[in-house]
Order: sequence, then C-alpha cells, then structure tokens
Amino acid sequence: MTTPRQRAHQQTMSDILRIAHQQLRTEGSAALSLRAIARELGLVSSAVYRYVPSRDELLTLLIEESYNAFGDAVEFAEARIRRGDLGRRWLTIGRAVRRWAVANPAEWALLYGSPVPGYHAPPERTTAAGSRVPLLLLGLLADAGLEPSQDDPPMTAALRRELDRLRPSLPGELKPEILARGLLAFSSLCGLVSLELFGQFTNTVTQFPAHLDHQLIRLGKSLGLPAPSA
Repeated sequence: MTTPRQRAHQQTMSDILRIAHQQLRTEGSAALSLRAIARELGLVSSAVYRYVPSRDELLTLLIEESYNAFGDAVEFAEARIRRGDLGRRWLTIGRAVRRWAVANPAEWALLYGSPVPGYHAPPERTTAAGSRVPLLLLGLLADAGLEPSQDDPPMTAALRRELDRLRPSLPGELKPEILARGLLAFSSLCGLVSLELFGQFTNTVTQFPAHLDHQLIRLGKSLGLPAPSA
C-alpha cells in the first residue's frame, strides 16, 4: 500500500507530465520549461526540480511515456487480428500508427520529427520503448517465414554483418534481407505519416486514409506478404 507521501509524489509527477504534454502541443519540444510548469502548479522552481532535475530529464520522461502509449495503441489493434491473416495484420499496424499520430501530433513530432537542439535521448531509457512497434512488424515478418528472393538487391558484406548483429535481439530467424525489407517498410510508413502531419502533401493528397491503405498494400507486397483479407 502506498503512503500519503508517495501518493502526493505520484500526483505531482502526473501533473508535471500533463502540463508538459500541453506545452508540447502549444509551444513545441524546444520550448519546454520547468519554470513555466512550476508557475502553473503554483510551486517555486526549486520544488519542481526535486521531481524533475532538468529539461533533458523531462524530455526523456515524455519520450518514454509517448513511445509506450504509441506501442500500447498499435499492439492493441494488431492483437485483435487473426494471426494467420498476415496482410491484414500489416494493414492494421499501419492504420494504427497513423491513427495514433493524428490523435497525438505533438508527441509524434517529438518522437519522429526534428531533434531537439542540444538533447540526446539516453538509449538505455528510450530504446526498448521505441522498438515496440518496429518489433511488432518484424514479428509479423518472422511469422510469415519469409526467405530472401531474387528481388532483394545485393547487400554489402559490411551491411550484412551489421544486420546480422541485430538478429539475436529480434523475433524469429530473420535473414538480413528480410530485416532490410522491414526497416524500409517501417521507415516508409513513418515517412507517409510525417508528410501528412507536417503538411507536406498540400495540393497533392487529401484522401489520407485511402492513400495510406493503397501504399500499405504496395509495401506489404514488397515485404512478401499476402494481400489483406476483405
């Protein structure tokens, strides 16, 4: 059972992160301010720094929280699809990625937009959470049992070694060529979503859900996945 002091600490941390998310949406990540958060909470600055010692720590907390909310949303959607319907699982992942990004554009920009000047996310804090959605896709490719084909372009020995080093931490027995396909598909998906959210499709595409579905099916074919069920 938590003590009143622990509950008060948890509530203050929750309030700090809530206000920080509001700042993200109104001011952007580069303008995050612990002093402004303290003012909104009615606290002196030194009191807030006892909870969050620096702006970098605040950014790291926001990134961890956002990656995990993103992962929860996409994993929940994908888990509802029949395991054998590989094409539908991929389509569902892509749709869920876009849906979360559209609902949380400031958090998407924090995760996949321009880096915050002077800030470097600590990998020991952010890599696991940030890998959840890519690993979901790679798990799907492992379930599909894909093998390299003549359509895979040649790979340098150095790149093959680099991708091979990742294999122990990945689901299944993904060959480097299949891992490369997955990386291309995920980066293409993120690019499509970012171009939409950051206004780069102006005067080009307005039917965003239909456009995404069309491109996801094309990407699924390049991955070697069957078309999604009707």
